[in-house]
Amino acid sequence: MHPNTVHVASVLAASGAGGGVVELAEAAPTAQAAADLLGCEIGAIANSLVFDADGAPLLVLTSGAHRVDVKRIAALVGAAKVSRATPEFVRAATGQPIGGVAPVGHPAPIRTLVDVWLDRHETVWAAAGHPHTVFPTTYAELLTLTNGTPTEVA
Repeated sequence: MHPNTVHVASVLAASGAGGGVVELAEAAPTAQAAADLLGCEIGAIANSLVFDADGAPLLVLTSGAHRVDVKRIAALVGAAKVSRATPEFVRAATGQPIGGVAPVGHPAPIRTLVDVWLDRHETVWAAAGHPHTVFPTTYAELLTLTNGTPTEVA
């Protein structure tokens, strides 16, 4: 396994998370690609999107069926400007590449918002630090693992 995935797996195990890391035959850099490979609805994929909120990283775990409303998110977090982070910003904040950003395992805690729509799925799939790896979880577990805030993000 990739070192990022090994690290994410250790964080998940230490946190008592229920699911283990699954290696995919192909990279799953998008929610649709992950859903296709896993045979699940796109809405059950927890996209880990990193934003630049006034210079600070903001992680939004959104249902793969949604687009994040950045104006709404900016108002919710009290930021003057929220924009998609550059690949370099994402890597610096998470230690992981775009397309494989896990909700955990970052160098430092990141403020996290979790899309309430993910609660509609019994099993939610999230990236595990690399575009070839994911892990199954639940909405409640995502909130606990990330210390995230339940939010309408779309």
